[in-house]
Amino acid sequence: MSKEVKSESVSLCPLDTAAAPVPELLCIFGTGDLGRSLGQRLLQSGYRVVYGSRRPHSCGPLPQGTQVMSHAAAAQSASLVFICIHREHYDFLETLAPQLKGKVLVDVSNNLKKNLYPEANAEYLQRLVPGAHVVKAFNTLSAWALQNGPSDANRQVYLCGNSADAKQAVTETATKLGFTALDRGSLSAARELEDFPLQLFPEWRLPLRLALGLNITFYVYVVVRDVVYGYVDQGKDISFRMMVSLPNKVFPIVSLIMLSLCYLPGVIAAFLQLYRGTKYKRFPDWLDRWMLCRKQLGLLALGFASLHVLYTLIIPIRYYVRFRIAANTVSEAKLNKTSEFDTTMAWRTDSYYAMGILGYGVYLLLGITSLPSVSNALSWREFSFIQSKLGYLTLFLCTFHTYLYGWNKFLNPSYYKWYTLPAYMLSLVLPSVVMVLRLLLLLPCVDRTLTRIRQGWERTDPEDDSKKSLLT
Repeated sequence: MSKEVKSESVSLCPLDTAAAPVPELLCIFGTGDLGRSLGQRLLQSGYRVVYGSRRPHSCGPLPQGTQVMSHAAAAQSASLVFICIHREHYDFLETLAPQLKGKVLVDVSNNLKKNLYPEANAEYLQRLVPGAHVVKAFNTLSAWALQNGPSDANRQVYLCGNSADAKQAVTETATKLGFTALDRGSLSAARELEDFPLQLFPEWRLPLRLALGLNITFYVYVVVRDVVYGYVDQGKDISFRMMVSLPNKVFPIVSLIMLSLCYLPGVIAAFLQLYRGTKYKRFPDWLDRWMLCRKQLGLLALGFASLHVLYTLIIPIRYYVRFRIAANTVSEAKLNKTSEFDTTMAWRTDSYYAMGILGYGVYLLLGITSLPSVSNALSWREFSFIQSKLGYLTLFLCTFHTYLYGWNKFLNPSYYKWYTLPAYMLSLVLPSVVMVLRLLLLLPCVDRTLTRIRQGWERTDPEDDSKKSLLT
C-alpha cells in the first residue's frame, strides 16, 4: 500500500523557486537621445536590452540594467535590432551583413528635409543588408514620447516592410510598449512614413489659410469703412483704432463664420443623403476634406472668440475710452444736465453681454471635449450630444449675440458708409443660413426620412424599377 501511495504522489515545489521565464533580449544600435529613451521604455516593458556601439567603454550614460557591446557582438545576441543612427552612418552595417542575416532591423531614422536622397532610408538599409528583414517603424515618435509612454496624441506607430513575420514581431513589441501599430504595407511606403515627421500641421493648413484669408479680407474692409472713410469724408484721423477697435470687430466676425463652417458640411451632407435617398454613396471629395477639418475649424474659431474676449476686457482702460468718458462728464457738467436712463438700452446691452458670455461658455465646453484625453472618457452618445446639440446651441447664442449688437442699426442710413454693409451684417449671413437649414432638417417629416436613410433604408428609383421589370 505504501508503494501505491508513493507511485501516485506528486512532488511540489514552492512557487517562488519556479524558474521564471527569461525576458526577450532586444538590441539597439545607437546611444543617442532616441536610443536611450527607447532602451528605457523597453526595460520598463519587461525586455532586456543590449546596446551596440563603436565605443562600448565610452558611450555616455545609458539606462541602468542594459549592456553595451560592440556592434558585431550585440547583433549576434538578439533577433530584433533597432537602428537608431543617422543614414550617413549606415555604411558600417554592410560589414555586419553576416551577423545581421535573418535578423529583423527596425529603421527609426528620419531626414532633415524631403527628397534628400534618391531612395528611402529603409530601402537603402535593405540594400546594404539584403539578408536581413528591414521594417520601417517608430520614426514618428519623439524621444520624449518614448520616455513618458504613449499619450492620446501620439499612441500610433506606423510600420511597413516586406516580411509579414518581421512586421508581426515589431507589432508585438509596439503593443507591449503601449502603442497601436498601423501597417502601411510594403517597404515601398517607407518614404511616405519618413515624410510624416517633416509635415508641418498638415491637417491645419486649410483651416489656417481660411482663417488668414478671412482676417485679411475683413480687416481691410473695416479699415476702408472706418479709417479711410473718416479721413476722406469727415477729415478725421482715427488710425489709432487699427490696433484695438478694428481687430475687436474682425475677430468675432471670423470666429462666427468659422463656427458656421464647422456645421455647414454636416447640413450639406444631410440634404445630399435626402436627395440621393441612400447613405451608401460617397460624398464628393471636397465635402470629405471639409468634414475632416471641422475640428481644426472649431478650435481656430474658439481661439478668435477668446481674442475677442480679451480685447473687450481692456476697453475700460484704453486712453481713448477714458478720454471720451471724461470729456462727456465735463460737457454735461458745463451744460448742467444729466442724461436720462434708457431702460431699453439697458435691456439691450445686458442681453447682448449675457448671450455673449453664455455662448463663450458653451464654446469653451466644445473646445475642451474635442481634446483626445477628454473625448476618450466620453461615450459616443455623450460626445455626439456635446459636439452636435450643444454645438448648434453655441452657434445660436453667438448669432443672437451679434443680432443684439446690431439691434436697430440697420435702420440708420449713417451705418451704410459708401453704400456698403456693416461688417457684422456680413458675418450674420452664413450662420443664419446654417440655422435655417438645420431647422428644416428638424421638421418631423424630414427628420424621420433622414433617420431611416442613416439606418440603412434606401429609396428606390422608379426608372431603375422599370428597367428591372423589362429585364425580367
